Amino acid sequence: MSELAEFLSAYADALRRHVDSPTQAGLSDGYELGRRALVEGISLLDLTENHFRVVQDAEQRRPEQDQSDSRLPEIALEFLLQTLVPLDIATRGYLDGTRRYEQQRTRADDLAGRDAFRTALVESLQDGFFVADAQGTIIEVNTAFGALTGYGAAEIPYPLPHPWSAPEGPRYPDLGTEAQRFVIPIRHRDGRNVWLAVSTSALIKPEGNERIFVGTIRDVTAEHDAQARDQAASRLATAVGAATSVVEVLAVGLDELRRTVGAETAVVAVWPSRNAAPEVYVSGAGADRTSHNGDAALDDRSRALLERARRRPARSLLAIPEGADSSEGIVTPLGETGDAAMWLRFAAPRAISAADWTLFSLLIGHLSLAVQRARNFDQARATSLTLQRAMLGPIELPPRFSVHYEPALPPLEIGGDWYDVVPLRDGTIGVVVGDCVGRGLSAAVVMGQLRTAARALLLRGAGPAQLLAELDTVAARIPGAMCTTVCAAVLDPVRGLVRYSSAGHMPPILADVDATGRLLEGGRSVPLATFDPPRRPEATTALTPGSTLVLFTDGLVEQRGVDIDDGFAKIASVLADTSARLPREVADAVLSRLRPAAGYDDDVAMVVYRQPPEPLRLDVPALADELAVMRRTLKAWLAAAAVPHDLASDLVAAANEACSNSIEHAYRNGDGGRVQLSATCDIDMVVIVITDTGNWKPRASDPGYRGRGIEMMRALTEELDIDHSGPGTTVRMSVTLPAIAFPVANPLRGTNRRISG
Repeated sequence: MSELAEFLSAYADALRRHVDSPTQAGLSDGYELGRRALVEGISLLDLTENHFRVVQDAEQRRPEQDQSDSRLPEIALEFLLQTLVPLDIATRGYLDGTRRYEQQRTRADDLAGRDAFRTALVESLQDGFFVADAQGTIIEVNTAFGALTGYGAAEIPYPLPHPWSAPEGPRYPDLGTEAQRFVIPIRHRDGRNVWLAVSTSALIKPEGNERIFVGTIRDVTAEHDAQARDQAASRLATAVGAATSVVEVLAVGLDELRRTVGAETAVVAVWPSRNAAPEVYVSGAGADRTSHNGDAALDDRSRALLERARRRPARSLLAIPEGADSSEGIVTPLGETGDAAMWLRFAAPRAISAADWTLFSLLIGHLSLAVQRARNFDQARATSLTLQRAMLGPIELPPRFSVHYEPALPPLEIGGDWYDVVPLRDGTIGVVVGDCVGRGLSAAVVMGQLRTAARALLLRGAGPAQLLAELDTVAARIPGAMCTTVCAAVLDPVRGLVRYSSAGHMPPILADVDATGRLLEGGRSVPLATFDPPRRPEATTALTPGSTLVLFTDGLVEQRGVDIDDGFAKIASVLADTSARLPREVADAVLSRLRPAAGYDDDVAMVVYRQPPEPLRLDVPALADELAVMRRTLKAWLAAAAVPHDLASDLVAAANEACSNSIEHAYRNGDGGRVQLSATCDIDMVVIVITDTGNWKPRASDPGYRGRGIEMMRALTEELDIDHSGPGTTVRMSVTLPAIAFPVANPLRGTNRRISG
């Protein structure tokens, strides 16, 4: 019997028993049959058909008298329903499971769609996208991230330190807990340096409550390079902005250029003329090889590169070697005149990118403009200096004079103040210091005419008062000469007198030896071409031996907010402390003491004169220990006599040798004796005499390595006379004081200088 037939038979038996005697136990049998049907997979249709056949048979077999009982169908239906209960429960469970399955499937499909959408969205971003865990390990990136860094999703994860981090770059900012934005350099996998703008945010994952960080990166190398170029150009322009000569421009410009482009050496060659050797300027490695002679500073290859570069079009850059993947440097013409070129050499060969070319071109353009501007300044300065030398005063000064001129307009080195020192036929010396109204070239034109007229009047024999009186007539006919102030003086070094007259000018200051200076306020009158005075006054003052006279213009002492008497007092104080120093050193001391922090705001002209000092007399024991005292005393006296240091050193050495001979040879028998030294100074001659009372020692026929003292004294002096005919020996030596070659203006800043850094 089949499983279905057995079940249907069992169901029929149980139903008949329950119909005959309906009980709760019968219903329980029905429930169990339902569970059996569920397990055995009995069809609900077979169960129902079998149920109704059993009920119909039961009704037909029931006696006629029982057919009136209508409860049979209800009892049978109750049994059927009890049997169907397990099936109903199973069906509802199945339906619920099916529903839940459909819901889960729908949700899974939705999640898959969302993941696909997220992936598509992330991949569509032009910016790089990344996800990092709490330890900073990159666990997800998109394709753009790989393109920007060279490290894609195939090699995930990327723990710290990330492989693209630049060793020389700044430390990665901590991810932190808040949104962050920063810019950082990285090293691309192909070796390029790239700047990235990074933006990050912190999130909490629903699964596991884990903190993660998501962010984007964007390539800002172009913006960074543009900003760096602007900053570099600004630094270079600032560095060379105050330079007014080619050397100054190159001294600061090449150093800044080297640092910016990472070059080891910068070499600039400037050709003064077509056939002349170039002037070479070197910054960086090899700067100690720099020379005014270009051949001494350039090797053959560098010279050939620079010669080639100077003939190229302006602002054209050429990598060396040409066509190579990496370059050891670049050459370029400097300026547009074809007479300057530059060779930038890197510390090691490197590839030059498009951004590098843009930066190089920008910086070299700025440097070229600065060099051209400086050359224009140099030309203007050379022109003004030539004009000034023709107008201002003598190149050579008489002994014991020093002059100084400082204009208020440095680029032109010329102004309206002047000085003149004129030796006259009678042995006197004329001195004129003047100050025209105004500044610059227009004042210099007036100054030149007045200086020429004043010199002519001095040479004609006019005294100070007469000179100023006749200058009044000249100034009245020169436009712009009105109110010019002048101080004229005639010095007589022999008689020790100075005659002077002042037309509204600063009073001269005279200082005796080791004494505070005093103002010479005599002979004062109004400036030129203002009124018609009946006569110009004149005053005379004695020049004591060793005294110092200073004549100057008002730019030295007139300063805003400072009493002019304070300036006079400072000069007088400096003169009291410098009576044993050279006139040039006196002028430097005065300028240093009075110079304002911001420099003089008016032209300054100054003349310093030193009157010959009293003769020096020394009488010392003939002992070697006395030589040091003698040398110090003679050196100080020569400085007070305004003898130049090199000549003074020669005279001290010659006198020391003469005294040594007297001590060693004149008193060789041990007799006590003395040595006398005298030194005198007149207008242009210094005479030193050494005498002793000992015996003359004839010179040996073969002196050996000694006996060279007389030859040395003769070499160090102009005239040497030794007289040993009487008792003792007299050595007379003399020199002529040279005229002082003094520049009429400050030296050109930068002339003949070379860059050493």
